[in-house]
Amino acid sequence: RLGGGSLCAVLLPAWGQPKTAQAVVLSISTAGSGQRIDFEMAALERLPQVSFTTATPWYSQPTKFTGPSLRDVLAAAGARGSQLVAEALNDYKVTMPLEDTVRRGAIVAIRVNDKPIAVRDKGPLFVVFPFDTASELQTERYYNRSIWQLRSLRAE
Repeated sequence: RLGGGSLCAVLLPAWGQPKTAQAVVLSISTAGSGQRIDFEMAALERLPQVSFTTATPWYSQPTKFTGPSLRDVLAAAGARGSQLVAEALNDYKVTMPLEDTVRRGAIVAIRVNDKPIAVRDKGPLFVVFPFDTASELQTERYYNRSIWQLRSLRAE
């Protein structure tokens, strides 16, 4: 669901019986707007998906990551700004230039090697860059921006 606010929606299946909404996995806001958009996993899965295989410092061999581009996720939420503050489930935060992050091809990975990502394995969401596409991405700057267990994004 790409609805506004933080309340979970009630979904009505075709036969008209209420069904509990899925859990929110990502909240996106723009500083100063007072608006927050919550995404369930199904909403992220409905966005166009990008896949790439890349070496990372966290896996022993090149790993396939799949998920919507960060650009598409932010556009779906209407988020605007020059900086992006990403926060993980464990309260780790990283601030990154929004345009650079989008231009470098970051995705919000929802699958690793074609499988959903468990929380204990850096999931359910993981911001990842295609590190093998440019040597400048293979630096601490971009590794630090690859936040796993992502729970929220705030554009400033």
